[in-house]
Amino acid sequence: MARAWRQAAASRTTQGIASVSPTGRVKWRRTVSAILLLTPLISGCVVGPDYQKPLLALPSAWSGSKKAAPARPPELALWWQRLNDPLLNGLVEEAVAGNLDVASSKAKIREARASYRQNVGTLFPSASGSGSATRNKSASSSSGSSESYSQFQAGFDASWEIDLFGANRRAVEAARYGMDAAEEELRATLLTLVGDVASNYVELRGYQARLALARRTAASQNETAALTRTKLEAGAVSAVDVANASGQAASTEATIPELEAAYATTIHRLSVLTGRPPAALTERLDKYASIPRPKLPIPTGVPADVLLARPDVRLAERQYAQATANIGQAEAARYPSVSLTGSIATSGLKIGDLGKSSSVSWSFGPTLTVPIFNAGQLAAAVDMARAQRDQYFIAYRASVLTALEDVENAIVALAQERIRNGKLASSAERYREAATLTRSLYKAGSASFLDLLTVERSLYSAEDSFIQSKVSIAADYIALNKALGGGWDGTIDISKPEVVDSRTGPHLAASAD
Repeated sequence: MARAWRQAAASRTTQGIASVSPTGRVKWRRTVSAILLLTPLISGCVVGPDYQKPLLALPSAWSGSKKAAPARPPELALWWQRLNDPLLNGLVEEAVAGNLDVASSKAKIREARASYRQNVGTLFPSASGSGSATRNKSASSSSGSSESYSQFQAGFDASWEIDLFGANRRAVEAARYGMDAAEEELRATLLTLVGDVASNYVELRGYQARLALARRTAASQNETAALTRTKLEAGAVSAVDVANASGQAASTEATIPELEAAYATTIHRLSVLTGRPPAALTERLDKYASIPRPKLPIPTGVPADVLLARPDVRLAERQYAQATANIGQAEAARYPSVSLTGSIATSGLKIGDLGKSSSVSWSFGPTLTVPIFNAGQLAAAVDMARAQRDQYFIAYRASVLTALEDVENAIVALAQERIRNGKLASSAERYREAATLTRSLYKAGSASFLDLLTVERSLYSAEDSFIQSKVSIAADYIALNKALGGGWDGTIDISKPEVVDSRTGPHLAASAD
C-alpha cells in the first residue's frame, strides 16, 4: 500500500497530460516542424508606417551672404580656440569633464542603451529552470499504516513570442531611435555648455576692463576735483565747480560696486559650469587679461548645414522617428499574437533518480491570442500614437526654423556690431584727444570747468561703450558658432557611472539611517 502511495506521488507531475502513440508523436513533430519553418517567414511582417526622414524646403543661402561667391562650409571644430585664450581653452575642457548637466546626459545615454538591449531581448526565447524538494507522509485509513518519503522535482520551461506583426521589432526600432536621441541630447548639452563657458568668460574679461576704466576715470576725476579746489582757494572758480567735480567723481565711483557684483557673478557661474563650488575659480581668474578677440569673418555655409550640425535639430528628428515607430507598436496590438511554450519536468524519490529512474513529463505547443472586443481601446491607442507623431514632426519643423532664425540673427548682430565698434573706437579716440586738450587749457585757465566736465563725462561714456562693444563682438561670434551647431566634438566617456556600487551580491542588509 505504501509503495502505491509513493508511485502515485512520484507521477503527480504527469497528471493532465495524455499519452501519445508513436503515430501521434510523428504527426505532432511534423506540425511543430512546420510551425518552426514558417515562423521566420511570418515574423518578417510589420504593421504601421515605415519611417522616412522628412525633406524640408530650405533657403539656398543666408540673407546677408553674397550669392555670387560659393559658400564655404562652417569651421566648427574647436571654434573657441580661435579666440586665442589658453585659459578659456582649459576651462572648456574642465567643464566638459566636470559639468553636472553633462553627467546627467551621459546617464541618460546609458539608460537608453539598456532600454534598447532590453527590447532586443524580447525577440528571443526565454527559458527558466526550477527545482524543489519536499518531505511527505502517506497514511492508509484501512490498515492504519503510514510511511514518510522524500520527493524531488526538476523542471525546465521555455517560451517564445512569435513577432507576427512586428510589435517587438517596432519597439526595438523605437528604442534605437531613443538611443540616438539620447546621444544627440548629450551633444546639445555640450554645445550649450561650451557656449556658456565662452560667453561668461568673455563677460568676465569685459567686467575687468570696465572696472579698470571706472577706477582710472574716477582717479582722474578726483584729480580734477582737487585742482578745482585749488582754483577755488585762488578765487579762479566758484564753489559750484568744486561741487560738480566732486559729484562727477562720486558718480563714477558708484558704478564700481555694481560692476564688482556682476564680475563676481560670472566667476560663480563659470565655477558651477565646471562642476565646482561658486568661488572656486576666484583666485585663478582674478589676474587681469584682455577681452578675447575672435578671428573674423567666419564662414557660415548654407542653411542646409544646420540639419547636419545642430544637435537640437537632430534630436528633434530622432524623436520624430521614435514616435513613428511607436505607431507600428500600437497597431500591432490590434492583430493576433502567437507564442510557443514548452516545458519538461522530472520527479523522483531520490536526487539521483532525477536523471535516470524518474517520471518525466513534457509539453509543447503554440498559443494564439486574438483581440475580439476592447471597446475601441486599441484603435484609440493607435490614434494617440499618430497624434504624438504629428506633435514631434511639428517640433522638428519648429527646431529647424529656430535654428535658421538663430543663425540669421547672429550673422546680422555680428556684422552690425563690427560697424558699431569701429564708430565707437573713433569716438573714444576723438574724446580722448579732446579731454587731453581741454584739461591742459583748464589748468592754464583758458577753458571753463563746464567744458572739462562735459568732455570727461563723454570720454568715460565713449570708452565704456567701446569696451562693451568688444564684449558684444565676441559674444556674437560665440552665438553664431552655437547657432551653426558648433560644440564639443571630442571623445566623451559615458561608460563610467557617477555612483559606483559596492557589495551588490548577496549580503546582509545594512540598517537604514
